[in-house]
Amino acid sequence: MEIKVRNVNPIAVKQIDEIAKEKKISRQEFLKGQIETFALLQLQKDHEAVLENLIDKNIKMMEKCAGAIERMNELIEEMVEHES
Repeated sequence: MEIKVRNVNPIAVKQIDEIAKEKKISRQEFLKGQIETFALLQLQKDHEAVLENLIDKNIKMMEKCAGAIERMNELIEEMVEHES
């Protein structure tokens, strides 16, 4: 697929050209890599947000379970004390 970008600041173009030259690649190759990296990073950020949300939900559920276990232990202790 082809992408055209117009009216780019000449200073930015010069900087891009210098970076590409240092890497011994063409401007096109450099920009292609930058665009693809940007797109993949965005995907990764989206996936990380989904995972963080899932982790938060799991933590809340684990806290509820821990609270329920504590209450059950207290009830069991009370029942054992009353039997003694």
